[in-house]
Amino acid sequence: MVKTAIVTGAANGIGKAISRRLKDDGCYIFAVDIDDGNGKSLINELGENFAEYVHCNVTSENEVEFLFKSAVSKKGKVDILINNAGILRDNMIHKMPIEDFDAVIGTNLKGTWLMCRAAAKVMKDQKSGRIVNISSRAWLGNPGQTNYSASKAGIIGLTRVLALELGKSNILVNALAPGLIDTPLTQSLPRDVLEKLILTQPTKTMGKPDDIANAVSFLVSEKTQFITGQVIYVDGGKSIGANLSV
Repeated sequence: MVKTAIVTGAANGIGKAISRRLKDDGCYIFAVDIDDGNGKSLINELGENFAEYVHCNVTSENEVEFLFKSAVSKKGKVDILINNAGILRDNMIHKMPIEDFDAVIGTNLKGTWLMCRAAAKVMKDQKSGRIVNISSRAWLGNPGQTNYSASKAGIIGLTRVLALELGKSNILVNALAPGLIDTPLTQSLPRDVLEKLILTQPTKTMGKPDDIANAVSFLVSEKTQFITGQVIYVDGGKSIGANLSV
């Protein structure tokens, strides 16, 4: 039976790679984003028989609830939720406007919470489901990211609690913590800054969006039945060798 997957932040970068991989794994994809142009281009690539684009602001309770009602109405179930939507508004704390703090916490943490709450209602009735929340190695702390690091740390706390709450309903909830991944966002950094970041990696390389997609595929597969509440780092070892250049 074809599984139904909802992927947020699906139009670009990591979300696009996840959508492609889950489609290749045989899932039907609800590709969620607010980037209509790239979202529709993704559906043209995946094929309308295998995916559809949904414009949804994950910070809106009404839009999130409508998304899940629509998915269940069309497909009868939601097997997989991938919470990937996120934004950056970096600055040192003494320079950070409160609006930038609220925006990042709202999208990254509140948005993930709203999606998980809606998914929990559906998945508990099904007595099955898989949720993967995309956190970040930055939850361990990065200068200039008090808002972002706090939001990603919150996602890990949320993931652990949901694993405790939902495990008895056969719902597995895990988090991935990507490190430096080669996306349009990282490529937009000044070349000297990007090179310095790469040098802090134990592998002296960047990861690829497919590295995250492969980890997602593993966590939502039928081969994985006894892993929940975990954080898996996909960061080239940065979490154990931060800021070391050997």
